[in-house]
Amino acid sequence: MNGSKVLFRLTTAPASRRVGARLPVLQRHAAGVLCLLLSACATFSNDPRVRTPGTMMDDEGIEKVVEQAIREADAGFKGAHLVIVSYNRVVLLLGQVASDELKKQAGEVAAALPRVRRVHNEIDVGGPISYVARSNDGLLTTKVKSKLIGAKDVPGRKLKVQTENGVVYLMGMVTREEADRAVEVTKTAYGVQKIVRVFEYLD
Repeated sequence: MNGSKVLFRLTTAPASRRVGARLPVLQRHAAGVLCLLLSACATFSNDPRVRTPGTMMDDEGIEKVVEQAIREADAGFKGAHLVIVSYNRVVLLLGQVASDELKKQAGEVAAALPRVRRVHNEIDVGGPISYVARSNDGLLTTKVKSKLIGAKDVPGRKLKVQTENGVVYLMGMVTREEADRAVEVTKTAYGVQKIVRVFEYLD
């Protein structure tokens, strides 16, 4: 009986003591979650060449903010097909709008937004492409990505690929030799009509 009483006392402790022992761990966990939620905290490096989780979160946020700002800027964007891609805060604008004025306005709106470093306005003037064309673009993007990842002398996993109406856009920070090699690999994917470099060069 005495032994069981001792065992009982050893395996139970006041609630305040148990919570107190876990408090530092809980505080560290909460701080980590908060850090991920705040973009300012999540951006770990000011060097745009470093693709940190914070940088990627920034890019996702920029894409959403840019599209929303463009669509709210003019009623003419209501039926437009817009594709916004951000890589290290360099923004690529794709899609179709009804006029040259709307294309120009889209670029100006994007360039004026905070955190956007540069804008490449590749929007076409015309009607939106079909859903079939968009589906084919998605398949082509997947094929190109797979080829780049499997290729030698190409930082395939660090490149972003976007296809619009058969035109493949390549983004990333690379050397000129890596860029040339990436283009050569992309050419081998069936269905590529044109390749546009949106690279930032390291040399």
